[in-house]
Order: sequence, then C-alpha cells, then structure tokens
Amino acid sequence: MQLERRLLSWADKLRDISAYGQKFTTNFYDKENYSKIQEITLEIIAFTTNTSQEEIKSLTLPYLSRPGPLIGGDGAVINSKGEILLIQRTDNQLWAMPGGLLGVGETPAEGVLREIFEETGIECQVIELIGIFDSRFWQTSFPLHMYHLLFLCSPIKSSHSRIATNHLETLTLDWFKESSLPDKIDPGHILRIPKALQVWRGYQ
Repeated sequence: MQLERRLLSWADKLRDISAYGQKFTTNFYDKENYSKIQEITLEIIAFTTNTSQEEIKSLTLPYLSRPGPLIGGDGAVINSKGEILLIQRTDNQLWAMPGGLLGVGETPAEGVLREIFEETGIECQVIELIGIFDSRFWQTSFPLHMYHLLFLCSPIKSSHSRIATNHLETLTLDWFKESSLPDKIDPGHILRIPKALQVWRGYQ
C-alpha cells in the first residue's frame, strides 16, 4: 500500500508539471514533451489503480490537464432528526456525502450547494465550514491530490426522496442515522462523516 501511495504521488507531481507546462509554454516541442509526460502519468495511474488506460484517459480534460491540487467541496446535509444525507455513487457504487469539484466564478459554499442540488434535487443552506481535508491524509479513493472543503448544511425543504436529479453520478440517495450508516462508504467519507455529525451536535 505504501508503494502504491508513493507511485500515485509521483504520478500526481508529473501531472502537475505537465499541466503547468502545457498551460504556459508556447514552444511546440515542449508542448509535445509535456503531452508525453501526461501519457506516462496515465500509465502509472492505470497500473497502480488496476484501471484500464481508456478509463483513465477520461480524466484528462477535467482533471489531468489542471495544474495544482484539485479543490472539491462536500455537503454534510443533516436534518432536524440528526439524519445525514448520503448518495450512492454511480462510478464505484459506494455511499458518500454529495459534492464535487468547485467551479470558477463561484464561492466554495455556492459550489457545494450546486453539487448537492444537482446530485439530490434537495435545496439546502450552508451553516458552517467544518474543515479542509487533504486527500493524502484522509484516505480519499481518488488518485490525484485534492483538498476537500466540507460544509455543514441543512435542508431548506424536508425531503426523503430517493430520486436523484443526476443519474450519471448518483444511483440513489437516502437519509441515515449515525447508528445505521450503510456498510459500503467511500473511504474518505468514513472519516469525515463523524466530524460532520460532531459539529452538528454542537448546534443542538
């Protein structure tokens, strides 16, 4: 496991070098070499995660071409009963708090509220920033370096709907008590959910 983490860390650094190089260089040959570095990155990530290169290539535009660590936002949506809203992801079938990459032109809070609504159809309000979590130390399954901004949120309209608005990302959704969380939770979320519930209890 330690070797896999080191390989992914090296690949991520190569990704960053390639992304910065392609962004700023005007030399054709340099661009070609940076593209080759990106191809090596793809091969390392595919080999280390036991994923096909075709699947990894789908990450090129949204992820691998971006310089610097990625920034994502998650919403810990907790209702008045103390139940937390979780989605079952389409890509790995694991349960997680709704969230995603933050976009240009929106605040982190706005981005998280957008992601929550896109993935669940539930309107929320942000209560507090719980914390910023470095993916390298919080067991995130995503192979690239990312900072997760976790916000405590509350639903504006009470809903127990299991119909998600974005079936490309969400298989289903549900509300869970802390004592009855689903078995298959995304690794990073296993650690962050208790933090969210702890902060929520401070408001009660």
